[in-house]
Amino acid sequence: MDDEEARTRLLDAAEELFYRHGIQAVGMDRIRTASGVPLKRLYRVFPAKESLVTAYLERRDRRWLDSLRAAALAPAQPRARVLAVFDWLADWFTEPDFRGCAFLNAYGELGAAAPEIVRVHKAELHALLADLTADPALADRLLILTEGATAVATLAPGPEPAHRAREIAELLLGI
Repeated sequence: MDDEEARTRLLDAAEELFYRHGIQAVGMDRIRTASGVPLKRLYRVFPAKESLVTAYLERRDRRWLDSLRAAALAPAQPRARVLAVFDWLADWFTEPDFRGCAFLNAYGELGAAAPEIVRVHKAELHALLADLTADPALADRLLILTEGATAVATLAPGPEPAHRAREIAELLLGI
């Protein structure tokens, strides 16, 4: 196993364990066991838990935003693009392993010590919404709707929070 394969296996294990159980509840030994990567190689690839947490969140950020962006840009009409965000959220909220926003979860656990990617992720989400609307004030409101729906769905998984947020987005868009 080379370092690249070890990195992938470690990130796969970290993503599953951190997202399901929390960052602080999962130690490096548990990541090592789940990944099958020897301890020496683990620490060569990720010298500290903080570097693994950052890499996990960075990878999740790319995948999450790429998926959302693809869904949002699929419709031709600008308003339909905004509403596609909430349709995408409804699908995400029904995934069997859904446990809310990994970035807010990380911030909730780590506070000010959370990696910068947490703030970057939220700024990127806001930028996507602003691109879809060309209206910064509307993007602010849509971000609050998106985050609020995610928080509600974390406690009660299912599509309903996204459906309700979509209804409010339709009102904001004047549909």
